[in-house]
Amino acid sequence: MSRLFSVFVAFVASFLLIGSAQAEVKVLTSIKPLQLIAAAVQDGVAIPEVLLPPGASPHNYALRPSDVRKVQSVDLLYWIGPDMEGFLPRVLNGRTLPSVAVQDLPGMKLRRFAEDSHSHAEEADEHDHDHRPGTLDAHLWLSPVNARVIADKMAADLSAVDPANAERYQKNAKAFDKRLDALDQRLKKRLASVEGKPYFVFHEAFDYFEEAYGLKHAGVFSVAAEVQPGAQHVAAMRKRLQEVGKTCVFSEPPLRPRLAETLVAGLPVKLAELDALGGYTPATAQGYEQVLEKLGNDLAGCLESL
Repeated sequence: MSRLFSVFVAFVASFLLIGSAQAEVKVLTSIKPLQLIAAAVQDGVAIPEVLLPPGASPHNYALRPSDVRKVQSVDLLYWIGPDMEGFLPRVLNGRTLPSVAVQDLPGMKLRRFAEDSHSHAEEADEHDHDHRPGTLDAHLWLSPVNARVIADKMAADLSAVDPANAERYQKNAKAFDKRLDALDQRLKKRLASVEGKPYFVFHEAFDYFEEAYGLKHAGVFSVAAEVQPGAQHVAAMRKRLQEVGKTCVFSEPPLRPRLAETLVAGLPVKLAELDALGGYTPATAQGYEQVLEKLGNDLAGCLESL
């Protein structure tokens, strides 16, 4: 009899464990930085998923059938908004579960592209063509202020759908906020030595980060991967670099524009990378801070080496 009772207890326990696993809240984010913020909030409970693979562009990603099924089935979905992931609105129209465009959250500190936001190339790529004056700069995750707002929203949403872990989500969000305070101080100290130093980028993606830490790029050389600008425009860009003197030109991984080597040949200019997406960063509680800290270190490291 006791053996039968033990078997019964084991059966009930396994059933409860299976039920608990099935009840796990499935979170999906469009891009890696949002996944990293969600990972900080869900730390110790679950690991959120991300839609875009490393190296994929959020501006023109082509959804696979498996992606569409995932978008439709997850409990909570977070994306930047139509100004970033233009491929998502059509798919989200058929989704019945909650979807959050973080660009619309109250408390977000949003930037818009200024009058001098433009490319110095003959042919700008599709994304930078959309960087028209007055339009929203959707690279909002590079602001620690916005990361806090996003984390608080995620914690509130998760607490509502998973009240059993609500205390953990709120505790994680507070710990994330505290770590961001420490990160902010480290970045301010790290970047103080390069404040005011001119540098150039191939993609105007870093304005939020620059605003937070007193930096400003001197120009944007934005060129589509399949387009090679004319000799006159290359000469104009090289002239701009010559006027500045020693400087850095930053591209974004995984690809360096073909123009880069030609542009800096024979000039006291270094080519380096700034990774705004952190595509290969592990989805851990500290992942978001790692992306921003690496961004600051890479930027300062190049400028300090001149």
